[in-house]
Amino acid sequence: MFIAMNQFQVNEGRGAEFEEAWRTRERRLQGVPGFRGFALLKGDDAGDYVSHTTWASREHFLAWTQSDAFRQAHAGRMGEGVLAGHPRARFYEAVLEEPAATAAPAS
Repeated sequence: MFIAMNQFQVNEGRGAEFEEAWRTRERRLQGVPGFRGFALLKGDDAGDYVSHTTWASREHFLAWTQSDAFRQAHAGRMGEGVLAGHPRARFYEAVLEEPAATAAPAS
Protein backbone atom coordinates (compact mmCIF):
# COMPACT_ATOMS: atom_id res chain seq x y z
CA MET A 1 0.00 0.00 0.00
CA PHE A 2 1.13 3.56 -0.77
CA ILE A 3 -0.19 6.68 0.98
CA ALA A 4 -0.06 10.18 -0.50
CA MET A 5 -0.99 13.18 1.64
CA ASN A 6 -1.06 16.93 1.26
CA GLN A 7 -1.06 19.06 4.40
CA PHE A 8 -2.87 22.39 4.11
CA GLN A 9 -2.83 25.41 6.39
CA VAL A 10 -6.14 27.22 6.02
CA ASN A 11 -6.41 30.87 6.99
CA GLU A 12 -8.45 31.75 10.07
CA GLY A 13 -12.18 31.85 9.43
CA ARG A 14 -11.92 30.06 6.05
CA GLY A 15 -12.25 26.42 7.20
CA ALA A 16 -15.91 26.08 6.20
CA GLU A 17 -15.12 27.41 2.71
CA PHE A 18 -12.18 25.00 2.38
CA GLU A 19 -14.31 22.02 3.44
CA GLU A 20 -17.14 23.02 1.09
CA ALA A 21 -14.72 23.22 -1.85
CA TRP A 22 -13.75 19.59 -1.17
CA ARG A 23 -17.36 18.45 -0.62
CA THR A 24 -18.56 19.93 -3.90
CA ARG A 25 -15.53 19.13 -6.06
CA GLU A 26 -15.91 16.99 -9.13
CA ARG A 27 -14.87 13.45 -8.20
CA ARG A 28 -12.09 12.10 -10.40
CA LEU A 29 -10.58 9.23 -8.41
CA GLN A 30 -13.30 6.60 -8.69
CA GLY A 31 -12.30 3.98 -11.23
CA VAL A 32 -8.65 5.05 -11.33
CA PRO A 33 -6.51 1.87 -11.34
CA GLY A 34 -4.96 1.22 -7.94
CA PHE A 35 -7.01 3.85 -6.04
CA ARG A 36 -8.18 2.52 -2.66
CA GLY A 37 -9.61 5.48 -0.78
CA PHE A 38 -9.68 9.16 0.12
CA ALA A 39 -10.23 11.12 3.33
CA LEU A 40 -10.05 14.81 4.13
CA LEU A 41 -8.72 15.10 7.68
CA LYS A 42 -9.12 18.08 10.02
CA GLY A 43 -6.45 18.41 12.69
CA ASP A 44 -6.75 19.60 16.26
CA ASP A 45 -4.77 22.76 15.47
CA ALA A 46 -6.72 25.60 13.87
CA GLY A 47 -6.56 25.53 10.08
CA ASP A 48 -4.71 22.19 9.87
CA TYR A 49 -6.07 19.86 7.16
CA VAL A 50 -4.68 16.83 5.31
CA SER A 51 -5.95 15.19 2.13
CA HIS A 52 -5.16 11.48 2.43
CA THR A 53 -5.28 8.96 -0.42
CA THR A 54 -4.38 5.29 -0.36
CA TRP A 55 -3.16 3.38 -3.40
CA ALA A 56 -2.30 -0.20 -4.25
CA SER A 57 1.26 0.93 -5.07
CA ARG A 58 3.47 3.95 -5.69
CA GLU A 59 3.33 3.10 -9.40
CA HIS A 60 -0.46 3.44 -9.41
CA PHE A 61 -0.21 6.82 -7.68
CA LEU A 62 2.46 8.05 -10.11
CA ALA A 63 0.34 6.99 -13.08
CA TRP A 64 -2.54 9.04 -11.62
CA THR A 65 -0.28 12.10 -11.29
CA GLN A 66 0.54 11.88 -15.02
CA SER A 67 -3.11 11.70 -16.12
CA ASP A 68 -5.41 14.35 -17.56
CA ALA A 69 -7.86 13.60 -14.75
CA PHE A 70 -5.18 14.56 -12.20
CA ARG A 71 -4.49 17.87 -13.98
CA GLN A 72 -8.21 18.64 -14.12
CA ALA A 73 -8.67 17.71 -10.45
CA HIS A 74 -5.94 20.12 -9.39
CA ALA A 75 -6.86 23.08 -11.60
CA GLY A 76 -7.43 26.09 -9.31
CA ARG A 77 -10.57 25.19 -7.43
CA MET A 78 -9.72 26.94 -4.14
CA GLY A 79 -10.92 30.47 -3.46
CA GLU A 80 -8.47 33.35 -3.19
CA GLY A 81 -6.95 33.72 0.27
CA VAL A 82 -8.26 30.43 1.69
CA LEU A 83 -4.82 28.85 2.02
CA ALA A 84 -1.85 30.24 3.93
CA GLY A 85 0.70 29.00 1.38
CA HIS A 86 1.23 25.89 -0.69
CA PRO A 87 0.29 22.43 0.62
CA ARG A 88 3.07 20.17 1.88
CA ALA A 89 3.16 16.79 0.13
CA ARG A 90 4.09 13.66 2.11
CA PHE A 91 4.42 10.10 0.77
CA TYR A 92 4.63 6.76 2.59
CA GLU A 93 5.11 3.11 1.65
CA ALA A 94 3.38 0.66 3.97
CA VAL A 95 5.89 -1.75 5.47
CA LEU A 96 3.23 -3.55 7.51
CA GLU A 97 -0.54 -3.75 7.02
CA GLU A 98 -3.03 -5.25 9.45
CA PRO A 99 -6.57 -5.36 8.07
CA ALA A 100 -9.55 -5.64 10.42
CA ALA A 101 -10.74 -9.22 10.87
CA THR A 102 -14.38 -8.17 10.38
CA ALA A 103 -16.14 -4.89 9.94
CA ALA A 104 -17.78 -4.21 13.29
CA PRO A 105 -20.56 -1.62 13.46
CA ALA A 106 -19.44 1.76 14.82
CA SER A 107 -20.77 2.56 18.26
